[in-house]
Amino acid sequence: MKSLLIEALNGKDTDRPPIWFMRQAGRILPSYMKLKETYSFHELMNDRKLASKVTLLPIKDLEVDAAILFSDILVIPNALGLDLEFKKTGPIFNNPINELSKPSELIFNPNKLDYIYNNIEQVISDKDEDLPLIGFCGGPLTVFLFMFKGEGVKDFRKNAIKYLYSNREESVAILEKITISSIEYVKNQCKAGINVFQLFETYCGAIPYELYIDLIMPYSKRILNAAREFNCPTIFFPKDIGNGISMIDNQICDFVSVDWHTPIEHARKALNKKVGIQGNMDPRIFYQDYKEIEKYLDSLTNFGSQNKNWIFNLGHGFLPDIDHEKVKFVVNWIKENNWNR
Repeated sequence: MKSLLIEALNGKDTDRPPIWFMRQAGRILPSYMKLKETYSFHELMNDRKLASKVTLLPIKDLEVDAAILFSDILVIPNALGLDLEFKKTGPIFNNPINELSKPSELIFNPNKLDYIYNNIEQVISDKDEDLPLIGFCGGPLTVFLFMFKGEGVKDFRKNAIKYLYSNREESVAILEKITISSIEYVKNQCKAGINVFQLFETYCGAIPYELYIDLIMPYSKRILNAAREFNCPTIFFPKDIGNGISMIDNQICDFVSVDWHTPIEHARKALNKKVGIQGNMDPRIFYQDYKEIEKYLDSLTNFGSQNKNWIFNLGHGFLPDIDHEKVKFVVNWIKENNWNR
């Protein structure tokens, strides 16, 4: 595969940073919103041809360097027996884990994930052979917290963290179930044909980073290493890990995706030199005019020229009301800028 993203992930020099965006499959694209007029999120995700179409929309509409599978991080708890429902207000579980008598006795049903592997195979059939496909799953802490999200629950994270602290033994058993299930899921994504794997630990900052490193990181490492068994490059997104980024080395992942709370230069200095870096544009910059957006991009030229192991991305996903024309402007700017490499 001749791909700028794959070359960067494998430590090769590139003329410019590769660019893709978290939440690029859907959300801000008019072509996606048109599909949403006819199909629900659940229907788009469960029909292989529709899922492939949504996955590949940003390639045509934004001209990014990679596709990321159109799916959701909550498929793992659903496969563990929690009844997932997508509502207009967001996903909820009709039987959240805190309502179960013995949460750690959840049983993993791998067959519930088969449709995702079919979707991957469909994307591979539909896409250009040199276009990399990114697979993913949710980080163990993030999935654990979401499993407490029931109907009408306003602050599920608060409830989940209280449970983590007060029911440590049971929490560890649940985290182990999440991890074992995620490992099988990742391996099957690799077998189906993904080229890159990203672990989304969106709620990493919900607990002190010392606790994350001590309690959760071993689970995250196991999930990431499952992809490495298939020589699949890995990206780890521990959002809001702060100074804990210095604890991440190349035994955990190939690249770290940095949130927008941390200046990219600071993150690069703190991060192990053997680990590449991804990020970290604040998506709210898209609310500014083109002149201000270009000013921000200009400020990255020096960093980009000195750091060839950098992938341009957001510090988190797109906000739903962002103008996709401004996103196209950023993609074109990254591609046309002189990076002095």
